[in-house]
Amino acid sequence: MKACVLTLGCKVNAYESELIKESLKSNGYDIIDQERDADVIIINTCTVTNQADSKSRKMIRHARRENEDAIIVVCGCSAENHKEALMDLDIDILIGNKDKSKIVTLIDMYKSSGEKLVKFYDLRNAEFEDMQIDNFANKTRGFVKIQDGCNNFCAYCIIPFMRGGIRSKDIDIAEKEINCLADNGYQEIVLTGIHTGSYGAGEDYDLVDLIRRVSKNDNLKRIRISSIEITELDDKFMEELKVNEKISSHMHVPIQSGSNEILKKMNRKYNIDEYRAVIDKLRSIRPDINITTDLIVGFPEESDDNHLETLNNLRNIGFSKIHTFPYSMRSGTKASIMKQVNDTVKNKRVHEVLELSDKLENNYYKNFIGKKLTVLVEDGTSGFTSNYIKVKLNKECKNNTFVECLITSVDGISVNGDVL
Repeated sequence: MKACVLTLGCKVNAYESELIKESLKSNGYDIIDQERDADVIIINTCTVTNQADSKSRKMIRHARRENEDAIIVVCGCSAENHKEALMDLDIDILIGNKDKSKIVTLIDMYKSSGEKLVKFYDLRNAEFEDMQIDNFANKTRGFVKIQDGCNNFCAYCIIPFMRGGIRSKDIDIAEKEINCLADNGYQEIVLTGIHTGSYGAGEDYDLVDLIRRVSKNDNLKRIRISSIEITELDDKFMEELKVNEKISSHMHVPIQSGSNEILKKMNRKYNIDEYRAVIDKLRSIRPDINITTDLIVGFPEESDDNHLETLNNLRNIGFSKIHTFPYSMRSGTKASIMKQVNDTVKNKRVHEVLELSDKLENNYYKNFIGKKLTVLVEDGTSGFTSNYIKVKLNKECKNNTFVECLITSVDGISVNGDVL
């Protein structure tokens, strides 16, 4: 039988979709990219914004329209958030964010009974659902989900309700999975989760302990963290960053707003001075470190002055890239009952931040012209440095190898290098 797995949303969803593919393959399914010829279609949904919900529903309807006889499986955050509404769509198996590792079993149950399956749980008390992946389609970087859930309850965010409380993969299991991937040829591992920096909360280990363990594997050359909160970059992490060259020189640290007034309304756990102090410490350890961030524009009650303060602080902190999202109201969150900013204002502010982001990114890249950087080749003619600069190479190189290159030019946000 042929199966197609479609994914929306974050790196955690991408990891879980890879697990689903691997499980299907090991049970005799052929994995294909187009749903039209599939016997089974799995849609792993996202609900972080209204647009994500809309895309999820559109993808479900399209899958059924393209293949009336296929078994349609829908899972993920949008399913968790809108299960009642999705009941009206022609879905055969509907689950949330638990039992993704059991999808093959659920498909077998559906085949036997012919009856629609709907399974949801109370995720606030759920245990970590162990998943292990041995191979990815990309033979360069391997993703490992080490954590799930969030306890922060930021005013704008629905994810703690959709993913449940924080919980972690056992450190022995995580170490085994990472070492397996490294021994299978993955020279870079990306540690990911909903709230990755909270790894090990409530246990006698933490993120640094895991990093120290897996760094002993000579086959593993780089350890990258998908995202980490500023409050989790503590002294223990900083000390490890000083001595462990395997930790990539790139930190994605969400700021969400550059205004203290808005940060407080968002229920974030820091102010701008505290944020900047940690970033300065990172740069004192790794002067060329790449600091990227997430920003929500047009949060409820955000004034023009708040926005100008944000732009000024973004510029002063000197991010190299700002992933910008217009605020999207999520029912059930505190921000949903606050005074909303109109869409025209939001769109104008988003445009201004994106303009600034492009300038900052270009400025950061220009610092490396004339410098030698090590690139891990991903598709023959390009690859990524430790500080997550994508470099276009002047000649084709073997995938999954490290090459030294001289950065020769920067065209906007495109970086070019000559292989040495």
